[in-house]
Amino acid sequence: MPSSPHRRFLSRVPDLAWPVLCWLLSRAVLVTGALKAGPFATEDPLDYSVSHVYHGWFDVLTSGSFPIGDVTWQYPPGAAGVILAPGLVPFVGYDRAFVLLCALCDAVVLAALVRASRRPPADGGRTAGPAACWLWTLGLPLLWTVPWTRFDIAAAALTVTALLAAGRGRPGGDRWFGVLVALGTLVKAWPVLLLIGTERGPRTRRSSLAALTAVVLLTGTAALAMPGAFGFLTAQRDRGVQFESLGALPFHLVRHLGWPGRLAVHYGSTEFLGPYVGVVTRLSEASTVLALVWLVRWRLRSDLRPGWVLPDAAFTAVLLFTVTSRVLSPQYLVWLVALAAVCLVHPGTSQRPVAYLVLAACPLTMAVFPFMGRALVDGSPTAAGLLAARDLLLLGAALLSARRLGRSTRRGPVTRPVDAPIRIGVSQSV
Repeated sequence: MPSSPHRRFLSRVPDLAWPVLCWLLSRAVLVTGALKAGPFATEDPLDYSVSHVYHGWFDVLTSGSFPIGDVTWQYPPGAAGVILAPGLVPFVGYDRAFVLLCALCDAVVLAALVRASRRPPADGGRTAGPAACWLWTLGLPLLWTVPWTRFDIAAAALTVTALLAAGRGRPGGDRWFGVLVALGTLVKAWPVLLLIGTERGPRTRRSSLAALTAVVLLTGTAALAMPGAFGFLTAQRDRGVQFESLGALPFHLVRHLGWPGRLAVHYGSTEFLGPYVGVVTRLSEASTVLALVWLVRWRLRSDLRPGWVLPDAAFTAVLLFTVTSRVLSPQYLVWLVALAAVCLVHPGTSQRPVAYLVLAACPLTMAVFPFMGRALVDGSPTAAGLLAARDLLLLGAALLSARRLGRSTRRGPVTRPVDAPIRIGVSQSV
């Protein structure tokens, strides 16, 4: 039976064209919504974080100083560059320029993933197909407009380009990887975890030296240019437990059972304050240390040569540090979606099921933030249940990620990803 013209047309459309088309359609809606333009037009200002927090920091930074004494400023000095960048965009105000630059970072990530998905891995094998592009295209809309009203997407773009640069397996790519990791670390700190999976030997030396050199030069320049460059190191010492984090889940329960503490805005975020919060804080910090110890032990005992190990290790490391943190804001999912997408660029990744668990956590995050955020503060059992489902799903994803990474990189006569098929055939030698 001959195929219809419609089916013949669809068969000629490249696989990567569909996620690109969906990306265009979804961003047209959500970026417009973040801008509060067109059918979403309103007299209200844009998102509070952009119109008040970031805009306020912009005013301070343009006066020639970091936000000294502002406890909400908790970022390395490179974040100042992201906050100042919208001021360079002509013809639009700061708030809309910020959203547009976040949309540009989103487009950079998609373009990098499309390019990488069409290129065979450096260690040989088939191309990855559209999975990585689909994950990025679908993951961000499941977080509503959050990705375009937080500057986390800038760090995510630096991280994606860093991992893809390293994936080429060339000395220049290793150095670019180190420089981009340094830039990301100076914006949001967590990209430093990407270094945990670099292949031992010359590749580690090249990337680490490039990262260290860039950090020293850029932080030195920032410190000389404006006072207060290192204030972020001590600004958050007395934080409580943010109400979105895994450690906050018991307090969402005991607050209804006579616990004498309170939920309040503290250090720029909503936190639990009161008895036993300090205990949970110390447990959180201890679990972060244990995660670091496990990662170092894994690095010393594992085969780091396959090309997929670097993004897989980065994904695992950030997942572990995310779930053990006292903070688990909705924009943290942008990091995880970005890293999961890079993992899927490699057909042999060990993290495929973990990537889909992170994707499943996105709509749960959106359900609470922004739609049930107020209800969660007021003690809604439904909102708390959705938050618990999100946090426990991420905890399960982190544990599964670590297990699969450890198993797939275990040293032995043959190292292969846990999902890689075993092929029996005649080998050829040259």
